[in-house]
Amino acid sequence: MEDASDAGTDGDHPYEHLVEHVQDAVVEFELIEGTPVVRGVNRAFVDVFGYEAGTVRGEPLNDLIVPEWLVEEAKQLDQQTGTGAINYQRVKRETATGLREFLYRGIPYEREDRDVDGFAVYTDITDLIRQQHRLQVLNRVLRHNLRNEANLISGHTARLLDQFPGDSGDAIGAAATIERAAADLESLAREAGEIGAVLSSSSQVDVVDSVPLVHGVVEAHRRESPRAEIRGEFPDEMVVRGNGHLRSAINSLVENAIEHNPTEEPFVRVSIRPLDPGWAAIRVDDDGPRIPADERDILTGDLEATQTQHGSGLGLWLAKWTAESYGGELRFAESAYGGNSVSLRLPRP
Repeated sequence: MEDASDAGTDGDHPYEHLVEHVQDAVVEFELIEGTPVVRGVNRAFVDVFGYEAGTVRGEPLNDLIVPEWLVEEAKQLDQQTGTGAINYQRVKRETATGLREFLYRGIPYEREDRDVDGFAVYTDITDLIRQQHRLQVLNRVLRHNLRNEANLISGHTARLLDQFPGDSGDAIGAAATIERAAADLESLAREAGEIGAVLSSSSQVDVVDSVPLVHGVVEAHRRESPRAEIRGEFPDEMVVRGNGHLRSAINSLVENAIEHNPTEEPFVRVSIRPLDPGWAAIRVDDDGPRIPADERDILTGDLEATQTQHGSGLGLWLAKWTAESYGGELRFAESAYGGNSVSLRLPRP
């Protein structure tokens, strides 16, 4: 383990040779007043988290790799380690390329000269979790929703035909329903295509100024949805990790906010703001009905997608997977207007 001997460990222990060559990121730490302080790291840690061994030795581990909104979770894990308990938990940590998901194992041990030492082992499970979740959702949501919409078209077309000749009122209503169902199918197919492009894209994630992208989406929806009040609040510039798919993700969030609001004049506020340190949020606030809790839980991974409980469409999935492809994430809250606040949290270069 790099710098292990300088940290007060014996350099000839066989376990150090083993730890140095495992593919998981490993940190040796000392708990000082409940805070894990780095004493040594292996090469995998350097490669994954982007810190050289010499620069992290003596630094609080959580300050290096724990996002600020997950600090309390990390403290709870440290408290368990301090009691001598071994921890196993899925966690998100900030790496050299953005947020990644890990199987975390905190393994404490005692030394004669210190109260509690330990190892933190991080197994990167990001790609595995994402791939499993994506395949599950695409299979179930597409199959279920496309089938339902197709049945609607078939059923109402039959009704429409039965109305001729005769009173044209019901026929007009049936035709309108068919039109809406067809539009939903078209939107679903478009979102599925965008998702396919995101998942299969081999284009390198670069950096992009998010302001013109978001501004373009806002202006397009103002033209297409004149009944909606759409406000934009942007800085002069906000460079984030991303590529051309970011526009589609933002468009889906704004489109959802308008389409799922039954009021005569839906209100939508789109904003961009910096988040310290090194993050930015592209946020869409509305005054419409809240996204159901079970749908939010499915999107965040807290609830499994089933045949009957899987969310209403693919727009939010498109936004989520696009953000994750940049090392970011999708987050939900209640807006100041009583509706939804959905934000893309993205790394800034």
